[in-house]
Amino acid sequence: MADNDGNRGYLLDNQQSEAGVRFGALSELFDPVTFRHVDRLGIGAGMRCWEVGAGGGSVPLGLAERVGPAGSVIATDIDVSWTRDIADGVIEVLSHDVVADPPPPGSFDLVHARLVLVHVPDRAEALRHMVQALRPGGWLLLEDADPMLLPLACPDESGPEQRLANRLRTGFRTLMAGRGADLAYGRTLPRVLREAGLADVQADAYFPITSPACAVLEDATVRQVRHHLVAQGLATDEEIDRHLADVAAGRLDPATAPMISAWGRRP
Repeated sequence: MADNDGNRGYLLDNQQSEAGVRFGALSELFDPVTFRHVDRLGIGAGMRCWEVGAGGGSVPLGLAERVGPAGSVIATDIDVSWTRDIADGVIEVLSHDVVADPPPPGSFDLVHARLVLVHVPDRAEALRHMVQALRPGGWLLLEDADPMLLPLACPDESGPEQRLANRLRTGFRTLMAGRGADLAYGRTLPRVLREAGLADVQADAYFPITSPACAVLEDATVRQVRHHLVAQGLATDEEIDRHLADVAAGRLDPATAPMISAWGRRP
């Protein structure tokens, strides 16, 4: 997603060079979880899928492998900079705002959004559009973060390096909340899907505490929001440089916010 409003839009602008690094780390961390759910839901040959907020493109590509040449995948985002090159006979890439624009035409066997709605102020309208796009029996799979379930970058706050990391994570959460993000949205997904009229609703959560991809994601995210942290007095350049050096030296066990996956079927 792109920053579509200078003060209220998406904080992690896709136009920044760090965006590609973040997409790679998110793919490494979360694609196995996403596709475990996709496969459990029976998404396969000949089916039609809509990927909302396609980001770096790894999920549309994985969906295309599953639906094959007889199926189709619509990959949408406000900013399609990182996905336009994956378009082929199965994948169609569209510039699209899930809140402001109507759903792509036709109905879908699967509608999926990962780490999207937490950033969208009008989540109810986005959800309405996604449910509207499902065929009878089609599945909606929503996966979103819940930063308030784990507000710390380093759950094991064992020293000054970890305390600094946690203070910077607090600053990042402050920036997100200022852009309209709901930092406790992930936990609401099962209820939200039931209230939308979906059946067979289930959910689980994934919480990576540390891995090389966690460190890559932490480095890229801090670099991407650095100027905002400094401009709003949430951190100094010296503190950010020290934190990035700690990450690079492997002195931290950086965690990500838990990602909650919830799915339900249109009756």
